[in-house]
Amino acid sequence: MGRWRMLRQASRRKARWLEGQSRRNMRIHTIRKCIFNRQRNSLLFAIHGV
Repeated sequence: MGRWRMLRQASRRKARWLEGQSRRNMRIHTIRKCIFNRQRNSLLFAIHGV
């Protein structure tokens, strides 16, 4: 009984850790996408400015 509770607690902690990792990766992905869009927009402005 106690061992099952410990296992469940460990799995919950692991799931929470994985959720945090995925959230961090999503934030990195969104920042990278924002930078990429900004670079693409600046390139378009440079091309249209000429």
